[in-house]
Amino acid sequence: MKPVKVDGKEKKRFSMEGLKRLFSLLRFVLPRKYAFIGGLLALSVSSLTTLAFPMLLGDLLNLADPSASLQKINSIALILLGIFALNAVFSYLRIYLFEIVTQNMLASLRQTTYNHLIRLPMSFFSRHRIGELNSRISADISILQETFTYTLAHFIRQLITIIGGIILMTFISVKLTLFMLAFVPLVAVGARFFGKHIRKLSKNTQSQVAHSNIIVEETLQGILNVKAYANENFEDRRYKDSTNQVIHIAVKGAKLRAAFISLIIFALFASIVGVIWYGVFLVNKGEGMAAGDLFKFILYTVFIGASISGLADLYSQVQKAIGATESLMELLDESAEFGELPSNGCDHELSGEIEFENVGFAYPSRLETKVLEEVSFKLQAGKKVALVGMSGAGKTTIASLLFRFYDPTEGRILFDGIASTQIHQSCLRRQMAIVPQEVILFGGTITENIDYGKPGSALNEIKKAAKRANAAEFIESFPDGYETVVGERGVQLSGGQRQRIAIARAILRDPKILVLDEATSALDNVSEGLVQSALNELMKDRSSIIIAHRLSTIRNADLILVIEKGMIVETGTHDELIKNENGVYFKLRQTLESGDKDENN
Repeated sequence: MKPVKVDGKEKKRFSMEGLKRLFSLLRFVLPRKYAFIGGLLALSVSSLTTLAFPMLLGDLLNLADPSASLQKINSIALILLGIFALNAVFSYLRIYLFEIVTQNMLASLRQTTYNHLIRLPMSFFSRHRIGELNSRISADISILQETFTYTLAHFIRQLITIIGGIILMTFISVKLTLFMLAFVPLVAVGARFFGKHIRKLSKNTQSQVAHSNIIVEETLQGILNVKAYANENFEDRRYKDSTNQVIHIAVKGAKLRAAFISLIIFALFASIVGVIWYGVFLVNKGEGMAAGDLFKFILYTVFIGASISGLADLYSQVQKAIGATESLMELLDESAEFGELPSNGCDHELSGEIEFENVGFAYPSRLETKVLEEVSFKLQAGKKVALVGMSGAGKTTIASLLFRFYDPTEGRILFDGIASTQIHQSCLRRQMAIVPQEVILFGGTITENIDYGKPGSALNEIKKAAKRANAAEFIESFPDGYETVVGERGVQLSGGQRQRIAIARAILRDPKILVLDEATSALDNVSEGLVQSALNELMKDRSSIIIAHRLSTIRNADLILVIEKGMIVETGTHDELIKNENGVYFKLRQTLESGDKDENN
């Protein structure tokens, strides 16, 4: 399956396959199938009662004669009023029932898409931008909302009107019906010609709108950089260029739609004039037709012409819906990172022993570039291993492989002697925790952010974790305490405070394996001592992988791995490695020590 495109370069052709995909969404209707069937029945009844109107009106016109029975005239008039009342009732039911079905279907579709999205592997997110994925959930589903709330019902209604109208017209006059249908090929050729270009422009408009949304999202996410570089004008121009392109494409589409609708209107009125002319011609030839019957036929011609005209716009809406459906289906067709948990749940409790056996790795998007090569080491349960090296050496990649965000392209990783591929990712991650360099908190309260480590924890557990992370003091100093809202991405807190919240989250999780990815780098001079003592407490008797750029963080590690260009070039304790004056670690020491000095200045 090809990746989702938003740049408009990948076109979706109208096909039965595309239509099948659109109707495949009906599986989301099944929980409300009786309401859906009721809506279809109400739609059918309201459409059929509409078709009865010209027939009865023509019969009433045929009674415009002094000899006609007044009782019959009144009966037809009452039947017409009854049909209008019936039409109103079933139109109400149709709108109401379809809205219930559509809203429930869309909620289910959103939930399914989101549920699937967060279960996709990290390799998927490395290929796609966040704005693009947001567009799939928001813009594409909004198009489907219009389709199932309005377009589908009207499409069925128009088809019933066209098919039913033609059938009833043949009962009035076969010759006139054939004459009227002679105009249909003109409309069909026009629909084929214009529809092809309208579809292409509609898809391009959709893609360009998605691109504009990406610009907004990226700009707002990086607003600090935008302001720091005074690039407001640059971003303004970038967004204007993108939205102006939307206008350009949309106007081209409007021109084509306008030309198509003009063709339909011309064909409609031409057919009406032609039908009247031919009807009069038949009367003059002695092929008698009552005035009321001719009136019926003209009304049916107007109904059918209006329905065909309406199909033009509905056709473009269906095209949009097919494009949106295919984009969503491409997303849902992506393979999830892992399946459901085994029926017996997580039956393996880790002790914390980790072993890398000749591990090699290249990211899926850059298979030609090896990030790790022949990495081998073993960490006993409860011990601490530190990873040091220059930026880009592969330290964070090792942490990613531990969490099975990716699997090695060569070699294997073992936990307690069991290959990582034999342990369900969810079971593995539930026994691990990470404190990253850049902590991103969720926009809720402090309690909710700490509780994320072990959802459903009691408040006293959360407070205990905060205290061990030396975070309780600053939390309790806030007026709302643990119910303080941290703001989007935790902007209401300082870097050091966010770091301690993340450490409290990890403490609450009580993991068997802990990963510290430069966890103290964001701390100020005062916070460092508080957090370092909390980290030391957290790492006791727990397998810990420490990625750090400061000597004080790694000095007491049981094992230090020096990584250079994806390979382990030196191993040992700090005291062992420092003795080798020609070694890489000895040279790195100055960088590591400068990190400590910078924090103390």
